[in-house]
Amino acid sequence: MSGEAVGLWIGALLTLGIFSFLYKDNPFYKFSEALFVGVSAGYWFVVTYFNYFLPKLVDNLTLAYTELVTHGRVDYHWVYLVGGALGILMLLRLLPKVGWLSRWSLAFVVGTTAGLQFTRYLQSNGIIQVKGTILPLFVGGDLHATIGNIVIVVGTFCGLIYFFFSKEHKGAFGGAARLGVWFLMITFGALFGYTVMSRMSLLIGRMYYLFHYWLGLIG
Repeated sequence: MSGEAVGLWIGALLTLGIFSFLYKDNPFYKFSEALFVGVSAGYWFVVTYFNYFLPKLVDNLTLAYTELVTHGRVDYHWVYLVGGALGILMLLRLLPKVGWLSRWSLAFVVGTTAGLQFTRYLQSNGIIQVKGTILPLFVGGDLHATIGNIVIVVGTFCGLIYFFFSKEHKGAFGGAARLGVWFLMITFGALFGYTVMSRMSLLIGRMYYLFHYWLGLIG
């Protein structure tokens, strides 16, 4: 049996192992799950090592050391020592007695990530979405665009009214809030449907793998 055939059988058996959870929890499923998690962790460890650790830390510190020895100048690449120190502190989480030091690294990562992502999400999820609702209600000669703009504007307005709790939801105000609930439910349903379809595409891919590549039942 060739190496390709062995890999094909391994992939098929592991796929069936994951599917076996549909019957009940069993050792075959647990083994497949643990193997998947372990291989994923090992893969991302190697990716992180070669794509981040070596080029970001080792190469930059080597360049800074070479610059210091060759020209006697303190290069700005020494700042990567800060990242290395934070990485070491993160690993101290494995030692119970000094594990609290890893909180410094976690706080730094969470704080800087939140700050860097704030402007990006403000632009993509805030300003652009607000801009997308400032639309003309009537587009001359284009009925579809007119209907679409009216739906977007009315839906956004009613959805915001639903979350306005300073006024009791009664009368016309309550009617607009109830209409906002319908828009919200339709939106959540569409998002859920999109998620289900993406999962279905994964399922179809694995079924195609089993019936085409493994069993050869479909062309």
